[in-house]
Amino acid sequence: MKFGALPLTEAEGAILAHSVTLPSGKLRKGTALGPDDLAALRAAGTGEVVAARLEPGDMHEDAAAMALAEALVPDPQTAGLRIGRAATGRVNLFATGPGVVQIDAEKIDAVNAIHPMITVATLPRWQRTAERTMVATVKIISYAVPDVALHRAAAMGRDAMRLRPVALRRAELIQTAVAGAPEDGAKGQAAIGARLERLGVDLAPVHVVPHENGPLAQALAASDAEALLILTGSATSDIADVAPEAVRMAGGSVHHYGMPVDPGNLLFLGELRGRPVVGLPGCARSPALNGADWVMERILCGVEVTPRDIAGMGVGGLLKEIAQRGRPREG
Repeated sequence: MKFGALPLTEAEGAILAHSVTLPSGKLRKGTALGPDDLAALRAAGTGEVVAARLEPGDMHEDAAAMALAEALVPDPQTAGLRIGRAATGRVNLFATGPGVVQIDAEKIDAVNAIHPMITVATLPRWQRTAERTMVATVKIISYAVPDVALHRAAAMGRDAMRLRPVALRRAELIQTAVAGAPEDGAKGQAAIGARLERLGVDLAPVHVVPHENGPLAQALAASDAEALLILTGSATSDIADVAPEAVRMAGGSVHHYGMPVDPGNLLFLGELRGRPVVGLPGCARSPALNGADWVMERILCGVEVTPRDIAGMGVGGLLKEIAQRGRPREG
């Protein structure tokens, strides 16, 4: 691509680099200059324009952006994503419904390293989406790009993203109440219910049991929900505490305790008869973002969350403080 000042005698077909105001209106940046455009420029007394002229082997920005978007998402319907139209070298990709977005970060990094004019920006990995959430934008920065570079980018980025839609539709929140400290469960139910509603997941009615191994184990064993959530009246402070032990008593297992996300440290993760069990930290009673959100959203969308995954949440895991916490980071 050649870029620079061109006399009007050589500018037909070139792409205007800067908007020009004319008596008849504005000639906008990005216009492929035709005979009528050049005549209007001459009539306004303009003798030259700053423009880009494509050379053999160049691909126009709109065609390049669309080709790359179609490579990133070769089967939009299966991927749960919608590819928007191309304009000014940009194509946006949108979620078609609620879920979490799965992104191959290595592929996106590789695409962005191929040529300075080829860029892809995405949401963070596993970000929760709603219908029409913009998941990514492909932008060819300036007018055209070598087709060799674009084809390489398309090959490197193929099938780099998809939406993981909600897979589990029924959840139950079982809460515990400590003796002498009545807990009707309303606050926790409301906070968790709002989170699940965003994903279209139904939450069973309020269920509060004494903060004891036996009653909690019985409640877990009796539930027919697809996902089990536990919110205890007293914080789970060890993998052998009441709630994890109740999961074991009910016939389940506990895979992990603790996470490097604050608020959210006191989460635990387990399984009961093939159903995920999430022990929620007390901060889940607040609507504010906490580490449990990241775990719950993935699990409800059928994404396995391993101890290694949780261990990898520390970078970016320092979240906004929740003022109502009993023990804030700074007293």
